[in-house]
Amino acid sequence: MSKKKALITGITGQDGAYLAKFLLQKGYEVIGGERQNASGNKWRLKELGIENKIQIVPFELLEENSINKEVRRGKYDEIYNLAAQSYVDKSFVSPIYTTNVNALGVIRILEALRQFSNKTKFYQASSSEMYGNNESKIQDEKTSFKPISPYAISKLHAHWMLGLYRNAYNLHCSSGILFNHESPLRSNEFVTQKIITNLIKVKFNLLPCIKLGNIYAKRDWGYSEDYIQAMWKMLQQKKPGDFVISSGNTYTVKDFVKQAAKYLGFNLSWQGKGINEKAINKNNNKLVLKIDKKFFRPNDIQSIHGNSNKAKKILKWKSKTSFEDLVKIMCDAELKKYK
Repeated sequence: MSKKKALITGITGQDGAYLAKFLLQKGYEVIGGERQNASGNKWRLKELGIENKIQIVPFELLEENSINKEVRRGKYDEIYNLAAQSYVDKSFVSPIYTTNVNALGVIRILEALRQFSNKTKFYQASSSEMYGNNESKIQDEKTSFKPISPYAISKLHAHWMLGLYRNAYNLHCSSGILFNHESPLRSNEFVTQKIITNLIKVKFNLLPCIKLGNIYAKRDWGYSEDYIQAMWKMLQQKKPGDFVISSGNTYTVKDFVKQAAKYLGFNLSWQGKGINEKAINKNNNKLVLKIDKKFFRPNDIQSIHGNSNKAKKILKWKSKTSFEDLVKIMCDAELKKYK
């Protein structure tokens, strides 16, 4: 029996690296699609010990010919599209580029599958950002979307086009509406890794204090290594569909700071309100955190909370890692760099 063959776009990112490792363990032949001007930074693949087990091929989401050529050549059983312009704040600065990559890039892949490889199963990484500031306290697959950023709008465009190609052309296309998921492989541009990295620097006197924006935004945080298993499970189903993937618990950014600080040995005292709020370490009376207006987004989601009952029922999937354990995993991994 021949190996299954999978293409992962965005393979050098957090989810791409974990998914590649998971598929290799399942016996897949794994190929990574990389854009033409990619930095070639494969530190995550190196960290997981799989850099030399993966073939990298050109796959440019902005170029129709590049996609068509690889889809025709590869004869893939499964394609996972994890590539994106994935920073919400940057999408306000570059809305056209964000839309070209996140929305039109997906349509280019769907068209290539329709024309050249209609038996290939396709996974699209959708986002909880699509819900925006929805009135619903908990979001599932039936909750209406109200995106409030160019990033979220571009993701929703792709999400709806996926449904169209699934219904109109009978393609096996599934979408994972993933809520926030983190890991030691997160980059410092994301607030969770920024908090942990900078708290440790403050701990070792390498940074005066942390600066954050809206610390009262609520997020549903899970562990990336749990979530990539749901992606694979979607493509093993006879019937494709859309699935919310979430932990089912919400915490504020401030809660994340508190949990990480507690684990790292800080004893925080919170003082002031609004832009003047700050955290002091009672152990030495030094400033640990202050608010900086430049880190506020033009539009920000106040609270998101996912309901993954459909995934539990159909995929037999649920989030395994608690919030406390997630923070511990990320802190331990970062602390290793200082030993």
